[in-house]
This record gives sequence, structure tokens and C-alpha cells, in this order.
Amino acid sequence: MLLTFMPVLKDEIWYALKNLKGQKLTLGDHTAQKDSVFARFLTSSPINIEPVNKDFALVIEKIGVNAPVIADVPVLDEAIYNKALESGIAHAASSDYPSDKPGNVYMFAHASVNLFSLGKYATVFNLLRKLDLGDKVYVFYKGDSYAYEVMNKEYFKGWTTCDPPGTTFNRLILTAKLVKKSVDTQGI
Repeated sequence: MLLTFMPVLKDEIWYALKNLKGQKLTLGDHTAQKDSVFARFLTSSPINIEPVNKDFALVIEKIGVNAPVIADVPVLDEAIYNKALESGIAHAASSDYPSDKPGNVYMFAHASVNLFSLGKYATVFNLLRKLDLGDKVYVFYKGDSYAYEVMNKEYFKGWTTCDPPGTTFNRLILTAKLVKKSVDTQGI
């Protein structure tokens, strides 16, 4: 039983320790300590997050998310979207791409305890429920960076991110609005 819930426990323990120590994860702060599992658990110093790529990636400092985004994933084909979720966060094929023009960018990922059969990114959204209104979410797309601010948080029955992780009791949807676009990722 403990092995089953280990991914969620690890995330929750890290998050609690981070808050207890007052540790900050910062995007593009090259004076901060380099990100690693050991740094996250052992230091109280600020930790620098460098996006996994600048072609299409998502970074959420507050909860330590730094994952690639897989573009144009069909939301109605379970086999295809499950395969995509093994490689990162999925961008819905029917949604817009990040830009400074009005539109909706829809991304989804696992919040799961099933790390062993769902792959490396099975737990990427386990702490998503910790985000509050006003928290920042960063998307990197084709070399540009986009800073979004969470403006709504809702729980539903149905098909989106699982909450609590590993269950289908509720589904969590966060809505964020663009607050800044930068072609220089140091400017975020």
C-alpha cells in the first residue's frame, strides 16, 4: 500500500518541507542553486528552474513542475493521449497555441499514483490543487515565454485532471490568463 501511494507522499512531503523551509523555486535565476532532487529536499536556498526546452514546455515554480508539452494531442483518442502523457503534458489538438492573441490553450496531464505503468510524467500534476488565484504558470513556445496568472479554480465530475491524485472522484480545472509575453526568457 505504501509503495502505491509513494509518488503522492513524496510530492506532499517535498511541498510541505519547501514551505516549512521557505524555499523558493525560481525561473531563470542563475544565482540560485541548480535544481535536483537533493537540492529540493536538503537545502533552503533558492533553486533555479531552467525549462526542459523552449520549444514547448510548462513551468510552475510553486509546485516544481518543469515538463515538456506534447502538441496537438487528440482528446478523444484514449490510446493516443495516454501515449503522449508518457512523454509530458498534452496540448489538446483542438485548442490554440500560446500567443499574445486572444484564444484558449488547453493542456492536460496525469495526477496519479500509477508511476510504474503511466511513465515518468504520471505525477506531474499531483500538486496542481495547491495553486491559488494569482499564482504564476509559465509556458515556453517556439522560443518565446508566456507568463499566465491563475484566475479560476474549479472542481467538476468528468474528464480533466484527477483530484485527489490517482482517483476519479473530482476533476480539477485551472484557468489562467496571459499577463506577459517575452521573447527573452530572462525577462520573465
